[in-house]
Amino acid sequence: MRLLPRRRLALPTAAALTAALLAVLAPGGSAPPPASAATTSALTADLDRLLTDPRLAGATAAVEVVDAESGEVLYAHDSRHLVLPASTMKLVTSAAALDVLGADHRFGTDVLATGRSDAGVLRGDLVLRGGGDPSLLAQDLDALARQVADSGVRLVTGSLAYDASRYDDVPLGSGWAWDDEPYYYSPQISALTVASDTDYDLGTLQVTLTPGAPGQAAAVQVVPADTGVRITGSVTTGQAGSGYSVDVTRRHGTGEVVLSGSLPADGGPDDEWVTVDDPAQATARVFAAALARHGVRVLGGDPVAAPTPAGARQVAHHDSAPLGDLLVPFLKLSNNGIAEHLVKEMGRVGAGDGSWPAGLARIADFLHRNGLDPTPGRQADGSGLSRYDLVTADRYTALLAYARTRPWFATWYEALPVAGDPDRMVGGTLANRMRGTAAAGNVHAKTGSMSGVNTLAGYVTSPEGRKLVFAVLVNDFAGAGPRPVIDQIAVRLAAGPAPAEQLRAQVERGSAEQPDEPAAPSTGGHRRSWD
Repeated sequence: MRLLPRRRLALPTAAALTAALLAVLAPGGSAPPPASAATTSALTADLDRLLTDPRLAGATAAVEVVDAESGEVLYAHDSRHLVLPASTMKLVTSAAALDVLGADHRFGTDVLATGRSDAGVLRGDLVLRGGGDPSLLAQDLDALARQVADSGVRLVTGSLAYDASRYDDVPLGSGWAWDDEPYYYSPQISALTVASDTDYDLGTLQVTLTPGAPGQAAAVQVVPADTGVRITGSVTTGQAGSGYSVDVTRRHGTGEVVLSGSLPADGGPDDEWVTVDDPAQATARVFAAALARHGVRVLGGDPVAAPTPAGARQVAHHDSAPLGDLLVPFLKLSNNGIAEHLVKEMGRVGAGDGSWPAGLARIADFLHRNGLDPTPGRQADGSGLSRYDLVTADRYTALLAYARTRPWFATWYEALPVAGDPDRMVGGTLANRMRGTAAAGNVHAKTGSMSGVNTLAGYVTSPEGRKLVFAVLVNDFAGAGPRPVIDQIAVRLAAGPAPAEQLRAQVERGSAEQPDEPAAPSTGGHRRSWD
């Protein structure tokens, strides 16, 4: 049911905003006048028509468009209907994290020593203590090992211990699908974890397969190396021009990574990503190998899980980039692991409890004390991967309007994907959508998709210079999906009145073919885009 336009009270403006933020909010120096009845009527007619598209047949569509400066609701369709958000849930998580933790928050990783050290011999243990860093790389662990060696330690008579106790020991979120567990977008969450790449796909391995001569097994390279993960099976090299059927998966409930299928001899190196089981242990093994490379010998054998003893002294430390910088890979690339680390970190900082319940309570408090829960909702995780998450369109528009009043808004706004920008660290999950339309470079929004769910929520400037916030949340569809219709709505907001056929043609010309969701078994030989 379409609701009549209504007015929402304008949110208070922060006392001080940066010059850059002011430019975003009002480039012309003053707000445009309220929308005329004719403008609102035309928008209502156009969006009502778009929502009759056959691709939405039987689907639930929750839509709201609000003037961000006046609070006037310009369009609403089932905007208080609870729906699955998919990755647009990251809007809530990231805004709460900026509020609770601050844009300057960093995650630290420590190496500590127990016992006394004399003439290069540490008569005790080394402890690698995780601080929840979702961006820790193998080279960072190598730098920590170098710090240990530079401190003079050459022999450790005890063990290398690893401590992931900053967060609880629950590795997977509530409502996550068990058959997603091997795939990079559903990693196990730990306070001590290492990412396989600079997209910060934490708790994963990057497996590179290089074809050999036809009939031979493809060469396998794994990053990070030295995790101790057992790899079985092989990928066969087929004739040049032959088909592709590579599958790289982790056997459920184990640490075994299984390779199968084939790739053509002329297929070039192929990269696949797979999650590890027990990321803290894998990270400690990578660190142990780095210590050995730097000439530090540990007598105690394989790394062991243990809490950090009282009185242990720091011998090495690594800080992550500030949260404000981590928002770029988080939101542009829709990184699920970073989302869940932020939830647990909010719980740890706010309540001394690095768990999902504690972190989600902090997010709920953020929403409630700022009046951002005008309708019921449910948040079960930070990323939107959970099938238990439920939101309404008007919750999103309230959050998007409120964020414009915060000192951190410019950082958050710039971290959102930008429609049609081919630079993946600018366009992100919108890089191949709405290119060459009025929405390109204009729409800053978070995408979301999973089976039966496609969503988009963010900001757009109308042709009259009006700042709009919008949310389009579509559930319960089958077939090709509603993404083109969602893009047509965004283009209509950016371009003004236009025939539906013209909007459809613009979107079809300006969007590359992309999967609506990550596949489970890899079927194309390339990492699937998750949004």
